[in-house]
Amino acid sequence: MAPAFPKSEYDARLARVRAEMNARGLDAMVIGDPANINWLTGYDAWSFYTPQMMLVDLHDGPFWMGRLMDAGAAKFTSYLTESQIVAYPETLVQRPDTHPMSYLADWMADHGFATARIGYESDSYYFSPRALAALQAGLPDADFIDADLLVNWQRLVKSQAEIAIMQKAARIAEAAMQTAWDGAQVGVRQCDLMAEVTATQIRGVDGLGGDMTAIHPLILAGEAAATAHPMWTEAPLEDGQTIAFELGACYRRYNVGLARTIHLGNPNDEVKRTSEAVQDGMAAVMGALKAGSIAGDVHAAWQGVLDRYGLEKPSRIGYSIGASYAPDWGEHTVSIRPHETTVIPENAVIHVILGMWMSDWGMELSETLHVRDDGCTRMCDFPQHVHVIER
Repeated sequence: MAPAFPKSEYDARLARVRAEMNARGLDAMVIGDPANINWLTGYDAWSFYTPQMMLVDLHDGPFWMGRLMDAGAAKFTSYLTESQIVAYPETLVQRPDTHPMSYLADWMADHGFATARIGYESDSYYFSPRALAALQAGLPDADFIDADLLVNWQRLVKSQAEIAIMQKAARIAEAAMQTAWDGAQVGVRQCDLMAEVTATQIRGVDGLGGDMTAIHPLILAGEAAATAHPMWTEAPLEDGQTIAFELGACYRRYNVGLARTIHLGNPNDEVKRTSEAVQDGMAAVMGALKAGSIAGDVHAAWQGVLDRYGLEKPSRIGYSIGASYAPDWGEHTVSIRPHETTVIPENAVIHVILGMWMSDWGMELSETLHVRDDGCTRMCDFPQHVHVIER
């Protein structure tokens, strides 16, 4: 599969990362997050369960460094040349007495990085303390600098090509949510319904085939809806349940989030009032979100609605979203929460999720929003109200 974007797109991204590296006095950057590797090169494979990294220098790279078995994916999913693909032998996989990063440290030492100032991602799910220790032991004269999220912040402003990819993901997200709405009936097992949802996410729509989402699709049914991230069970849906779906979709590794709520039977006044508050809150957030907005001010618009309704939500309500792998589709940069001073730029994409988790039920409403100069636009076109399924 060819890369999702032309080489010029990746070259521009690399230039941004190198400019930031240069500003921080870094000679090289070790990247462990597969989403950042994908964003920089297009490399796409489920290979990050074994040690893998990308080395970005100021002149010759980037260099993909990983397991020999996975080197082939770099040849057809990226524009990397043979000299930029550095594979360690299969004999080093999951050994207690050595580590692949020791092999890669030797390669780095032989290629001019023995005394370099090397930035690294300190809070990546995929770059373990043992991996870092092996690199440092193999490069004792190098200076390792914590440069966590350096690449992530370069990803915040999306190109028009990225926006176009995310709009395609949004079409798949709409289809997945429609599958949930159409299939939710009393007596249907949660696992059966989510099997259909997942099939839609992968099958796609209008000729677009979907990828596995970075956050697995979630169903919050009945009492389980009182918390944020429960998994499905084999329990059947029941009359009177309020059921939230946090689904979304992924296309060419770009994720779009979409959450909606249904109710089986006649909703009570609390459900109706909370639904009204959440819809009003989404309108307030969208009214406040535009290029140059301060994240804390956007949250304040939501808080004003909560105060009016006498409701509480202690967690953040949004974050930047884009290219990602499991277990998270957020970019770990912008968060919409109280007192956050981050200025949100034009062409950021923010997933705003207004979940309300009560004592024994809950609901969710989310939108993936493209930030524009004069406001924001919804990526997905799907009704926001609680969908009532009458018996």
